[in-house]
Order: sequence, then structure tokens, then C-alpha cells
Amino acid sequence: MNNFIARTITGILFVATIVVCFLNPTAMIFLFALVTGLTVWEFTGLVNDRPGVAVNRFISTVAGVYFFLAMAGTTSGFTSSTVFIPYLITIIYLLVAELYAKQEDPIHDWAYTMMSQMYVVLPFSLLNMLAFRAAPEGIMYVYTLPLSVFVFLWVNDTGAYCCGSLFGKHKLFPRVSPGKSWEGSIGGGVFVLAAAALVWYLTDTYDMNPTGMGMWEWMGLGLTVVVFGTWGDLVESLFKRTLGIKDSGNILPGHGGMLDRFDSSLLAIPAAVVYLFTITLL
Repeated sequence: MNNFIARTITGILFVATIVVCFLNPTAMIFLFALVTGLTVWEFTGLVNDRPGVAVNRFISTVAGVYFFLAMAGTTSGFTSSTVFIPYLITIIYLLVAELYAKQEDPIHDWAYTMMSQMYVVLPFSLLNMLAFRAAPEGIMYVYTLPLSVFVFLWVNDTGAYCCGSLFGKHKLFPRVSPGKSWEGSIGGGVFVLAAAALVWYLTDTYDMNPTGMGMWEWMGLGLTVVVFGTWGDLVESLFKRTLGIKDSGNILPGHGGMLDRFDSSLLAIPAAVVYLFTITLL
């Protein structure tokens, strides 16, 4: 019961924080810069527990936060692209440093260092591409796109859990995540399609749809988030199964670690950016 209460309170606060932060660009940038740093720190700590691995946690984390802020600066028009030069120098340093570290297998360090940047930092940084877009009057902040990605993920999780509990019989990916079923995944997708249609109606009705997306385009975005969010969840499950752990951390009471909470978004965000580029909205 105590774990259920903690999980419920944490979940409510988590959702409220995400929703509120997206209403203000500065709050969004600050919060997800913090999330990026905490997640990279968690990831590098987990891989450093593997034999023969010694990733530089501090520099990897600082580099990740810097890249997120640099992406925010360029997409919002606040800075030029030269702001990425210190990040590139840092990555070169992390590669060259292995020449002098005398590690038994430096390839592991290189691989995990770059994975922390590609798997964690890049997806969070791409939120800025969803939030800031060019318009005739200049660059504008559009909170509906990044917020909708998280709303679709939450709706998908809720729908999948409800449908899976009621109708789940056929395992989706038993080798990695025995609890997921095809029935739950399909049910979650149906819930998200309905939510996407509702988002279109509300944004169109109240003039909150500066992208000009129609109902089918919103539903396409929702379906993209469902598919890649599910894969993101499975990828993190495989990551934890490989490491032999149940949760990636304990920073969020009842919900585990940062990777546990944001696993779906790490593939859903890049997929959403690709989808929106494909339909030429960005």
C-alpha cells in the first residue's frame, strides 16, 4: 500500500511538472537540461558497474547538458551554430583520453560514452526542434508538439495497461518484457488515436495549432509515438535485463530511475521529429 501511494503521488507530480514546464520555454529548457544530466549520470553509473568499463561520468554528463543547451540556443535563434564547437572538442577529448587511460578494453569505454550521448542526450535535445519552429514573424515557441508526445505516451501506457489486464493473452515480446501483450499494445494505440483526434479538435478550435496539422496528421503523429515508444520501452527493458537489474535507479519513488521513467520517449521523440520533417512541418 505504501509503495502504491508513493507511486501515485510521484506519478501525479511528474505529470504536473512536465505539463507546467512546457507552458514556458525557459522552464522547459531548464527542466529537460536537468533531466538530461540526471539520466546521463544514471546511465554511465550503470555501465561503469560492468567489468572493465570506466566511462568518465562527470565529463559525459556535463557534455550532455551542454549539448542540450546548445541545441536549445540554436533552435530558438539565441545563439549561432558555433556554440557546438566546445561539445565537439569534449567528444574528441573523451576519445583521445583512452590512449592514456591504459584500460584493458578501451572500446567498451568509447562505445558506452558515445551511447550515453546518442541514446540519452540526442533524443532529449531534439525536444527543442519540436518546441521551436521558424515562422514568417520569426522563431516561435510551440508547446503543443513536445507536450503532445508525452501525452500520447501516457495515454498509450494507460490504455495498454487497461486493455492488457482485461484482454491480454498473446505476449508481445516475452524474451524481453513478459508482461506486455499484443492486445494491450493495440488497445493503447487505439486510445492514442482517439487522443490525437481530440488534440486536433481542441488545438484547432481554440487556435492553438500554429503548425496547421490536420486530424489525420495528428493521428499519424500519435501512431508514430505509439510504435516507437513501445520499442523504446523494450530497448530499456533489454538494457536492464542485460545488466541484471530490475530498476535503473531509485530517484523517483515507486517509479525507479530516470531511464525507467523516460525510456519510451528516448525513441519516440526522434521518431516524432522525423515524422514531422517528413510531412514538412518543421
